[in-house]
Amino acid sequence: MTELKGKIALVTGGSRGAGRGIALELAKAGAFVYVTGRHDNLNDVVKEMEQSGGAGAALRCDHTKDRETEEAIRRISQEQGRLDILVNNVWGGNDLPIVNKPFWELETDHWKNMFDAGVRAQLITNHFAIPLMRKSPQGGLIVHTTFWDDDKYIGHFYYDLAKNALVRMAYGLSIELAGDGIAVIPLSPGWMRTELVLESMNTDEDHWQEVEDLRNSESTAYIGRAVRAMAADPKIMSRTGVPQQVGRLAETYGFTDIDGRRVPVFQVPE
Repeated sequence: MTELKGKIALVTGGSRGAGRGIALELAKAGAFVYVTGRHDNLNDVVKEMEQSGGAGAALRCDHTKDRETEEAIRRISQEQGRLDILVNNVWGGNDLPIVNKPFWELETDHWKNMFDAGVRAQLITNHFAIPLMRKSPQGGLIVHTTFWDDDKYIGHFYYDLAKNALVRMAYGLSIELAGDGIAVIPLSPGWMRTELVLESMNTDEDHWQEVEDLRNSESTAYIGRAVRAMAADPKIMSRTGVPQQVGRLAETYGFTDIDGRRVPVFQVPE
């Protein structure tokens, strides 16, 4: 399928996890996908795109460094002249263990990890990318990967604060960009089998079914298919600014995970 043929996309933090899954799905749909990140396997993601019939390019970029972010957007502008889809997925917030402790017992370095390398990194990407996106007469789509479950408290003070900051960022931008036809969506996945999750469970993508705690997990392609469906939706402006959950979008757009399942929406325990 080539429903996104001719579209130019940027996926930040695209070397692994949700970013990799999103980049691969957008490329399969025909978009030319730029992926950014600090890891050496960025070129491997581009090779995977090409093996599936897609195309893209790797941009080594540390999004905590404003000049590198600006340079990445400048290169896209020079090579393509526009940007249609921006997926703000960069996130440095899990460098410390996410433990269940009250706020006053948590290390304050969580702020640096989650806000400087997460929220601010996504904000700065928006700052440089939005002027390029506004040049397109056809509008566009900005996605912030976050976590949201009907405004429930997630259970880790800094994580909750950072993820809700991304939701609010998307809401504010949705108002400011409405006249440009650019939809801004905070998107919440479920329990994803990222590389780090599989490693922590001492398993891999071929054997995850043997781990009980992963029974209701989803592949990183699932969120990729959600972004792909939204990017191809001519009525996406009806969702702008409103938090979306991957499981509900699967019901709406009719896609499934790679194993054919429609994984239920992940919910915070009461």
